[in-house]
Order: sequence, then C-alpha cells, then structure tokens
Amino acid sequence: MPIRQFQAQRMHAPRDFQAIAQQPVCVEIGAGKGKHALLFSGQNPEKQLIAVERTREKFLFMQKQHVLEGAKNLQPVHADALPWVVHALFPAQVEQFFILYPNPEPHNPAQRWLNMPFFEFLLSRLKTGGSITLASNIPEYIAEAEQQLIDVWKLPFIKEVIPADSARTHFEIKYLERGELCQQLIMSKPEAYATRFDDFQPLLGQSVDVAAK
Repeated sequence: MPIRQFQAQRMHAPRDFQAIAQQPVCVEIGAGKGKHALLFSGQNPEKQLIAVERTREKFLFMQKQHVLEGAKNLQPVHADALPWVVHALFPAQVEQFFILYPNPEPHNPAQRWLNMPFFEFLLSRLKTGGSITLASNIPEYIAEAEQQLIDVWKLPFIKEVIPADSARTHFEIKYLERGELCQQLIMSKPEAYATRFDDFQPLLGQSVDVAAK
C-alpha cells in the first residue's frame, strides 16, 4: 500500500518532556511492564536502553521494578512513542529498536507500524547497521510487514520463529504457553540508506516544522 509522507510538524512534545543526550541508545517502544527492558539492560550493561510506554499503569509498574533492580543503563519513559521519538532522538542515534507484540490494529491497518508514514522517520533515527526487531503472534501481521519491507521500505531482514522457551515479555510467555506461533522480523539499515528526515534535528521539546525535501 502507498505510504504518505509523515507530517512531523503536527507532533507536539509529550507532557513533561525531557531531552536526552546525543549518544548511542537502544529504544523499546511499547515496553509494557518492562520485562524485556529489565532483561535486556541486565544482559547488556554496556548499552543504554530507553523503554517507552504510554499506558500509565504499565509504566508505573516498570518504573517500580526498575527502582528495585537499579539498572543504571535503563531509562523508563512515560510518553506516546511518536511525539517522543520526533522530539527526543537524533538522526542515526539508535543502535536497536524493539517493537515487541504491538497492537495488531485489526480494524485500522493503516496504524500498523510498517504501514505508517512515521516508520520513515523511525528509520532516520536508526544508525547504519542498526536493527529493528518486530515480534508478533499473528502470522498475518508478520506476513504483511514482511511484504512492506520488500515493496515499500526496501530493507534487508531476517524472519525467525521465536523459540518456545523464550520469555522476553508477559505477552510472549502467554502466547507461547498457548502453543501459538510467535515470529519476529529483524530488519537492518544498510549503508547509504536515505530517508527524507536524515537531516532533521530535534528541537528539544519545541514545536516542530519539517519542510519536505
């Protein structure tokens, strides 16, 4: 399906927005209660992970667990991911994005991640050689995303079946215990890959105006 250009100028900074340093980071979008975020930060102490969650109840649970475990390389953020990404992240800053078991949007396919104009902006924040991991228990969701990677985004990727003993998120545990097929696409950003947002710099919470190139 055709993808419109993302209208970044409509994105206002999230409430209580705080800028981040211009250094390499990993970002989990829709981190939920933080199971994967805590696991990843513990296993990768050399990497900085920002875990973004919109739902207040889930964010507070993640924040509480973070305080208990005390991982200094994890930063939970309570915000809607789209405006936060626009205002917080610098071009080619992100080493890895994780989007694990997102809402499949059964009644609104245009809101699925690889169908959104925003995905182009997300790619502009990913460094060359960086990766985006998208996981789902819905075969049709993965199949559609795979086709979009081929037809629209022109990105190299690998498709994997997630092992039955994997336990990265509460959803993943539940789906695998039911015997559902869980899969993931790990896409990477090749050398010289260009987007229309490669030169866009965040304005640290100010309103944004991006001119089309």
